[in-house]
Amino acid sequence: MGINKIPSSDKGNSPLLNTSTLMEDLKALFKAGVLLANVLPVFSGFWLALHFTGKSFVDNWGLFLLTIIGSTMVMAGALILNNWYDVDIDTIMERTKKRPTVTGNIPLKIVLIMGIAFTIIGFIMLLFTTIEATIYGFIGWFTYVFLYTMWSKRRFTFNTIIGSVSGAVTPLIGWAAIESSLHIVPIILFLILFIFQMPHTFAIAMKKCQEYKAAGVAMLPVVRGFKVTKVQIIVYVACLLPLPFFLTSLGSTFIAIATIFNVGWLAVSISGFFTKNDLKWAHVIFLYSVNYITILFLLMVIVTIF
Repeated sequence: MGINKIPSSDKGNSPLLNTSTLMEDLKALFKAGVLLANVLPVFSGFWLALHFTGKSFVDNWGLFLLTIIGSTMVMAGALILNNWYDVDIDTIMERTKKRPTVTGNIPLKIVLIMGIAFTIIGFIMLLFTTIEATIYGFIGWFTYVFLYTMWSKRRFTFNTIIGSVSGAVTPLIGWAAIESSLHIVPIILFLILFIFQMPHTFAIAMKKCQEYKAAGVAMLPVVRGFKVTKVQIIVYVACLLPLPFFLTSLGSTFIAIATIFNVGWLAVSISGFFTKNDLKWAHVIFLYSVNYITILFLLMVIVTIF
């Protein structure tokens, strides 16, 4: 990739390759896909809070920017610190060997400074929204960096539960920037995100089971096997079934579509006990989960517009 493949005599004449490699390194360092996936629930929470309080988006444009940019900076800081701390694991796992912390393209000292700097700047920006939004941001950051990355990830199979808490607070950040989150809608959004992350993460862990095993990460499929993991996937997906019915304020269209998606996911999950290819099935669960959460949170915004 990039610079390492060209002769040393040509490196100084290849600024495009240097730029391209730097961009790829930064995308890997920020875990761009994960970061973007966490921004959407913040936006959805913010938008729905405006809708249910009757406030105007135009009148709260500045607050929106502070909320989105601030929360994104905090999440980016947490993800960078995760990369910094997990460099030994990432060196072993095939899918993470190209991260700049492993290749040395970005020194670990610089990575640590970046993680701290992004975190501090993000929290400063969130403080200009509301204290409640900042608290949710801190809960997510602390849970991910300390309770998940540094404490439970390598030791306990319930690390997935802890990690899911950090991802589930994102809509609460968006909502709390406008109004107190002591409302049924943000609470259900939290539960949807929390529960969704369990089968989503289990599917990834099944796909990369051998890598996690080699790295000594206590993921459920590694410790308890695929059968137990499949059962838990079914249980968690089933827990999603009643949640749309607590969001009647979003209308019957939303409830119907969300229910169809939930039933479909449950059917796909149950099919795991009849498949001959566990890894292929796990990939299907992974793809379904990614599309499920994206469509669901976009739908929440769309139904309030039309």
